[in-house]
Amino acid sequence: MEIDDVTTVLREAAEAVIVPRFRALAEGDVSEKAPGEIVTVADREAEEIISRRLRGLLDAPVVGEEAVFADPALVHALRTAPTVWLVDPLDGTGNFVAGRPEHAVMAALVRDGETVGAWIVQPVTGRAYVAERGSGAWRDGERLRRAPAPPGTAKLRGDALTRFLPPAARERVAAAAGGFAELGAGSRCAGFDYPRLAEGERDFVLFHRTLPWDHAPGTLLLTEAGGTALRPDGSPYDPADEKKGLLAAADERCWREVRGELVG
Repeated sequence: MEIDDVTTVLREAAEAVIVPRFRALAEGDVSEKAPGEIVTVADREAEEIISRRLRGLLDAPVVGEEAVFADPALVHALRTAPTVWLVDPLDGTGNFVAGRPEHAVMAALVRDGETVGAWIVQPVTGRAYVAERGSGAWRDGERLRRAPAPPGTAKLRGDALTRFLPPAARERVAAAAGGFAELGAGSRCAGFDYPRLAEGERDFVLFHRTLPWDHAPGTLLLTEAGGTALRPDGSPYDPADEKKGLLAAADERCWREVRGELVG
């Protein structure tokens, strides 16, 4: 299997079932799979295509967002199988339904609990991000190297995704906001938030909910570009654990400074 083969799978799935429906969803194409959680026919069809083709590249269990919703036990493969594919067929579904460009197709390869390959394709921008553990991160074939963030929180630009934060944590973030050059709410799409951080548009992003298909691709992209992604307690991100909270930052110093303000 070549690393670009996976990029091709994601691109072709997007072109087949996602791009044609962007700003052209028909009645009945969108439904609520859980309170506050929507899904589209594009999510489901893309996952079917991607899962089938990834298994053709490397025969391993596929843990996909929609498949896990239907059968939560599937996620246990991250603990029991030596190699697992992770698939988010349409990250940022809410943006997609609203006609916003911030949506992506993502996959990761996990071996023995460690993410070793990551792919993010953005259908609207046409960009493809790829990372391989120990070998680096790229955007459309160009090597990504994250520069250190400026010193001092007053110069930092970042995002805090507060939707799922407990009330006390949300209040702390609100109180700290004025100490940063900019504190936004993120794009509502990990497939945009992580690339923006890896490319220097943002200096940090604070997440609370960390589902594996949302964060395994982006954390590898960021760390291979030179950034840092750790749990608030300083432990590394493990796609198989069920912990809450993840702070991704340009570098370790930036991570410590932001953690002190936003987490305490």
